[in-house]
Amino acid sequence: MKKIIPLLLLFFVPSACWWAKTPQTPEVKHPVLVPASTLGSGDVFEVKVYNEKELSGIYRVSSAGTILFPLVGKLEVDGLTSSDAAEEIQRRLGEKYLRNPQVSILIREYNSKKVSIFGQVSKPGTFKYEDGLSVIQAVSMAGGFTKLAAKNDTNVTRLVEGEEKKYPIPVEAIAQGKAKNFFLRPGDIVYVPESIW
Repeated sequence: MKKIIPLLLLFFVPSACWWAKTPQTPEVKHPVLVPASTLGSGDVFEVKVYNEKELSGIYRVSSAGTILFPLVGKLEVDGLTSSDAAEEIQRRLGEKYLRNPQVSILIREYNSKKVSIFGQVSKPGTFKYEDGLSVIQAVSMAGGFTKLAAKNDTNVTRLVEGEEKKYPIPVEAIAQGKAKNFFLRPGDIVYVPESIW
């Protein structure tokens, strides 16, 4: 029995060392693909009412967070998800005007939602957020890394329940398929530091 234990250790130790060297993305307590974002001022979306072409159209959320919808009138959509807004339009149309209306909403532009990318990227700045935006896509939007970028030392600052949290993101390892992708949320700040080498 004493001879078996050293053999087992010999088998497991190299695997443990390999695992320690493999970059890992942080464990973030939310689904990998961020759910639909809420609507805000400046966002543009398309409303489709089944079999009602005159009620279907494209709308931009006003600075007051509202849209003016046929038959329904002024509708406050600020803070609602696209599905919530569709349900509200459907409910109001069904109250007086249509029998069992079917409403769907397709987001065209998320102008109210932004992400910021700073540090060692070619074009740092603030960019429009879209659902499913990954950290790699964000870096690409900012023109890619500079020659001085410490790619695997990238970090994302996020406001979680009123508290700022920082997540280390090994972007190069993600691009190489060695680590899980990381998806951004509206308001995230991506920072790429300079390599010390």
